[in-house]
Amino acid sequence: MGKRTKVKNKKIVGIITTIIILALIVLGANPETINTISKITGVNLSVEQNIVNNSNNNVSSQEAKNNIINGEQLIVDYIDVGQADSILLRTEDTAMLIDAGNNGDGKDVVQYIKDKGINNLEYVVGTHPHEDHIGGLDNVINEFDIGTIYMPNITTNTKTYEDVLTAIENKGLNISVPKKGDKFNLGKAECEIMTDSILDKNNLNLASIVIRVTFGNNTFLFTGDAETQNEETINWPKVDVLKVGHHGSNTSSSEQFLNQIQPQISVISVGKDNDYGHPNTETIQKLEKIRSTIYRTDEKGTIEIISNGTELNVITSK
Repeated sequence: MGKRTKVKNKKIVGIITTIIILALIVLGANPETINTISKITGVNLSVEQNIVNNSNNNVSSQEAKNNIINGEQLIVDYIDVGQADSILLRTEDTAMLIDAGNNGDGKDVVQYIKDKGINNLEYVVGTHPHEDHIGGLDNVINEFDIGTIYMPNITTNTKTYEDVLTAIENKGLNISVPKKGDKFNLGKAECEIMTDSILDKNNLNLASIVIRVTFGNNTFLFTGDAETQNEETINWPKVDVLKVGHHGSNTSSSEQFLNQIQPQISVISVGKDNDYGHPNTETIQKLEKIRSTIYRTDEKGTIEIISNGTELNVITSK
């Protein structure tokens, strides 16, 4: 009984400490102070970076002041699902999931979302029909109330894809196919579809749905497995945070593309010691060349980025 009490007390301390740490982040405490508290208490959180950033959006000080999202946050979780993708975006009142990892990740993704106190997802995006992106979508669709499901207009005959279609049908939902220029809101975050899918049965990566999310003066770009052929279709605006395409493969992240978007932070969702050699050394070098700070899920675990509209804080689970 004594051992159980100790374990229970440790969990309570961990929860309380986590709440305190998150409160300190909101209040703008020094990351070194927060990390010290984390180490002393044994709570496995690390505040990696605190960035005050308006420069990427080329706005004046007055415009920046006008665009601050007062008292609200956009939280983006790049969930560690190994050699796969799954990203949860949430505001105070609403949430969106972009991809759900491999088939074996579905239950973990569902639990992760539930642990955040989320019961419904306003948007679910399957960027393209590869198993490492839509594998867990059927679990998610079965477990949550869903508003809109976005997927590209390309199909496969895999069981993974058929399982997703079955889950959609069983819930009486429909697939919405987005096109370039479509816009929608996630709370006070503005979301825009940046490119049309390139429909090539021989390369499903080209069908990837690419979404730019703007929250106040902070911008995020979510690329799925989009490749250089997708990147060449438009002139890109600058962004603060890039989800690096195709797990850091050399098929994505061209030098021209990176020079246009100039991300201060680049997140790579990738599995440790994966068979593909991701991320590619040349891709890492190109990101380093533009002085983008790189976070990898194989090294940092789940990566959480919190935006208040002007400032970004990065928290990692490792």
